[in-house]
Amino acid sequence: MLHETIKNSIKEAMLAKDAVRLSVLRLAVSAFTNELVSKGKKPTDILTDEEVLAVLARLAKQRKDSIEQFKKGNREDLVKEEEAGLAVLETFLPKMMEEGEVREIAKAKKAELGIDDPTKKGLLMSALMKDLKGKADGNTVKQVVDSLF
Repeated sequence: MLHETIKNSIKEAMLAKDAVRLSVLRLAVSAFTNELVSKGKKPTDILTDEEVLAVLARLAKQRKDSIEQFKKGNREDLVKEEEAGLAVLETFLPKMMEEGEVREIAKAKKAELGIDDPTKKGLLMSALMKDLKGKADGNTVKQVVDSLF
């Protein structure tokens, strides 16, 4: 189980004196506990791999948003910190699809649904996000959908 793997990785990070990895893993385990409590389970329970991936994806998205904001504020020191944390999270997340792969799937789905009207862009976006959940970044999907109209 991914939850237990991440918990065990904390010990490894401590022994390796890897401060960045340690803090990111501790934050993740804390987020797992919050997720368990919010679902009405005991904090000592274990999340399923799917639930763990959802929590990790949420944490990664928060880091990406922070990186974007720090870049706008010219805070390169904070950008580097967030990128290091994001790299740790990404070691546990499945690899996201490239834009070209998403574009092929989007074209096929657009033809399948018969969507030609730009006002129906939302329908295509919704169908794609359902199909590509956990496989492609939402921003990438949005850019591809926008480029098709």
